[in-house]
Amino acid sequence: MIKKIDHIGIAVTNLDEAVETYKKLGMELVGIEEVDDQKVRTAFFRVGESYFELLEATDPRSAIARYIDKNSGRGGIQHIAMQVDDVDAEIVRLKNEGFLLIDEQARDGAHGNRIAFLHPKSTHGTLLEVCAKK
Repeated sequence: MIKKIDHIGIAVTNLDEAVETYKKLGMELVGIEEVDDQKVRTAFFRVGESYFELLEATDPRSAIARYIDKNSGRGGIQHIAMQVDDVDAEIVRLKNEGFLLIDEQARDGAHGNRIAFLHPKSTHGTLLEVCAKK
């Protein structure tokens, strides 16, 4: 079951500039990493018990690049991630509840997470992610 909001994913066109902006807001930068499988560079900022995840496309075919293209070249909130204890068990539960899943098997995500995405068609237009630490 869902425990809390883990992070909010925000698509950006320039990660380095966005990192400087979020630092000026007073948020704690936890780390920057590249996730080759998802074709993104990410930066995580701690906000209380949750995080902001900034995502920059490293390939024009990535989901983040497509999101930015659909938004007239601007970034913005791309997904909301919810923390669970077991992503694999949550995938089974959500499938049984009738949700359309983008990922029918968990995969590795940024910052030591296992992740899976639910399709926005089954969540009233919002891309949701379930995640758990490995």
